[in-house]
This record gives sequence, C-alpha cells and structure tokens, in this order.
Amino acid sequence: MDAKVTWHNRLSFTGSANTGFQLPLGTTPEVGGDNDGFQPMELLAIGLAGCTAMDVISILQKKRQEISAFEVQVHAGRATEHPKVFTQATIEYILSGHDIDEAAVLRSIELSNTRYCPAQAMFNNVFPIELIYSIYEDQDGGERKLVKSGTYTPSAALETPG
Repeated sequence: MDAKVTWHNRLSFTGSANTGFQLPLGTTPEVGGDNDGFQPMELLAIGLAGCTAMDVISILQKKRQEISAFEVQVHAGRATEHPKVFTQATIEYILSGHDIDEAAVLRSIELSNTRYCPAQAMFNNVFPIELIYSIYEDQDGGERKLVKSGTYTPSAALETPG
C-alpha cells in the first residue's frame, strides 16, 4: 500500500492512496491550521472503526442477522504531553434490527479482534482497547428499544455458541 499527502498551504493537505480517493487534512487554528480537513489522529481512529466495522457487518450478514442500522464508534484517550499518542480506546458497536442474536454479535466482534482487523491487531499491541456493544430491537414508528448491551471479553465469546 502506498499513501501520500500533498501540501496546499499553511497546514492544509490532501491525502490519497492506491484507490485514488482523496480527503482533506488540516488542523485547528490554535496550531496554525484552518480547520479545513481531518486531523491525522482522527484518521487513525476512523481507520480503526472502519476496519472492525467492515469485519463485523460482513460476518453478521453471513450469519443472516437482520441488521437495519450499524455504527462503530471509537473513543480514544490521548496523552496530555507531546507526542499525544493514544493511551487507550473503547470501540463501541451499536446495532439495530430484528431478533439480532447476541452470540452472533459476540462472535463477530471476537473474529474481528483476533483474526481479521489489522488495525485492531496493531493497536492491541500498543494500548488497551475495550470492546462494548449495544443491540437494539426496531420498534414501530421508527423507534428502537435497547435489548442487550455488554462488554466483549474472550471468556464471554467462548461461552457463546459460534
């Protein structure tokens, strides 16, 4: 994989990679930017969320789970001193649908964490990552009701059928 950033002015760049897609990079005015693009550390968090999200939804679709909405949020803590690295993260999987099987969700999270997501595998070696999930049942009128939530732990995944 190859990636590059091209400088425009001040702290404004355009990033691109092999796919040819482009995205703006920037930073806040407090450090000399124009607030005109993603900050690089935001992209690392988005990459982590996207990597595991693609795994989990793909596995759940193969398990024929009826998912109507799916979101993965990464909440990352950072050091207060430079280089202000990530010090910990929580990945939150939020699913909505009909009769979503909690065991299928746990197994999907497990497979992403232990086998498929290279971003998660890499970051697991650097800082602790907590994995949590919330499962909602779709209701009439576009509402949804929380039916299950919890934390993925390796022992929890082993206790559920895969």
